[in-house]
Amino acid sequence: MTASAFMKKFLCCGARSFPAELPEGHVRVYVGKEVLCKFELEANYLNHPLFENLLQLSVDEFGYSYEGALRIACEIDLFLHLLELLKSRNPSAHYMELQDLISNFNAADSAHKASSL
Repeated sequence: MTASAFMKKFLCCGARSFPAELPEGHVRVYVGKEVLCKFELEANYLNHPLFENLLQLSVDEFGYSYEGALRIACEIDLFLHLLELLKSRNPSAHYMELQDLISNFNAADSAHKASSL
């Protein structure tokens, strides 16, 4: 099992518990299409254009009306990649289109898998 697969399983199985109260300026989101993983992130990330694009995709998947935390319909690894990009404060991320993010992620993921062989 790869480290990434372990972390996904670890996060998705609820091993990472969250306090009932969120720190100020944070939101809880569920990410995934089939298996939902729980994340806590800075609320200001939701204003980023790439996040807004992901949220629009989620509307297509889940609609506007559902109970509980915000849901984002994308692959968990892609979401983690986006979080790392936003945490790096890379200015190019602000001008990146969602399709570019997905293409870059898929290319990097393919290269990583090829180097593991």
